[in-house]
Amino acid sequence: MPTPHALNAFYAQSGGVTSVINASACGVIETARKHPDRIGTLYAGRNGIIGALTEDLIDTSTEPAEAIAALRSTPSGAFGSCRYKLKSLEKNQREYERLIEVFKAHGIGYFFYNGGGDSADTCFKVSQLSQSMGYPLQAIHVPKTIDNDLPLTDCCPGFGSVAKYVAVSTLEASFDVRSMAATSTKVFVLEVMGRHAGWIAAAGGLVADHGIPVVVLFPEIEFDAARFLARVDALVQQHGYCSVVVSEGCHHPDGTFLAEQGARDAFGHAQLGGAAPVVAQMVKEALGHKFHWAVADYLQRAARHIASATDVKQAYELGQRAVELALEGRNAVMPTIERTSDVPYAYTLGAAPLESVANVEKPMPRDFISDDGYGITEKCRRYLLPLIAGEDYPAYKDGLPVYATLRNVAVPKKLPAFALA
Repeated sequence: MPTPHALNAFYAQSGGVTSVINASACGVIETARKHPDRIGTLYAGRNGIIGALTEDLIDTSTEPAEAIAALRSTPSGAFGSCRYKLKSLEKNQREYERLIEVFKAHGIGYFFYNGGGDSADTCFKVSQLSQSMGYPLQAIHVPKTIDNDLPLTDCCPGFGSVAKYVAVSTLEASFDVRSMAATSTKVFVLEVMGRHAGWIAAAGGLVADHGIPVVVLFPEIEFDAARFLARVDALVQQHGYCSVVVSEGCHHPDGTFLAEQGARDAFGHAQLGGAAPVVAQMVKEALGHKFHWAVADYLQRAARHIASATDVKQAYELGQRAVELALEGRNAVMPTIERTSDVPYAYTLGAAPLESVANVEKPMPRDFISDDGYGITEKCRRYLLPLIAGEDYPAYKDGLPVYATLRNVAVPKKLPAFALA
């Protein structure tokens, strides 16, 4: 049982969910429960930071240990997430002050925010405001993003599992195309997430190790239609088929995305139809090859059934480490992964100041991309392989995975209602 002097904690999930964000939640909650002398009740925000603003808090102490443990193998966000970016302190101080009011009303002294770059920024601003308002609060950011673009950490929880899904899906679809190429589809195009960084697309390049002819289109490399079509045609002529993995952020030299092909909606806005169908149509019109395309979309980030064992382990460990950092008295930091060896894969856990993390994106290094811009290098391969290694299958029943759904019992409100901006 918590002691009378223990401070309560608040945890929230932010942004697009992943197959392992609940593993981080599990790490946070289970570790907090091991320190009842320091941490009292751990509240979760229903639908992320919105839950804090509207005082819609969930009492995680009502969940039995086995339910919390089951989060480790459950995809998506168990408490609900949101895409809600708090503006700057200057433009919307009322929301930040509201957070402090809610934390004060519920005796919260620890703030764990599980998300990407925007979440790191929010976490940092909350820590700054709490200091300026004289309210003691330790704000710890728990990293999460399938885009793998947070700085100062070797990788981000969520990425390894998406990379595994994309690599496996590209491999399997390529086998399908190869078997039918003589009389049917010759080019398969898979669109993956990654608007500004090509980490996910790079995972598709791993299939080259299996003899698959593949072209990868990165946001870091400006798209050259003539070069791309020549490359695809050469591979089809040589192998009879070709697979293309295109990042949603692939763009022309002028910065417009591939999906912006001049089409306009009724309001005159550029109409985006997705990169995959645009690329496939280019292939059809210029080369005449039969094609199929697919968009991985939510499937890639929800696929807990094929999650990377490395990713699940790291997601849990970073949630655990976030609580340990708070108990050590740290504030405005993010636990990080520091790689010490590729083979055998080894890493340690560190910590980075949020002021150096917030609003900083880490693109793919140029030396991870092949000279022609259409594949990955051996250095990239060494980086990726440990992150997709191992399987951590959930339990199955009647042919389907068994996933947890929490009760999410609401905490009685103490403050007046608050309208979101």
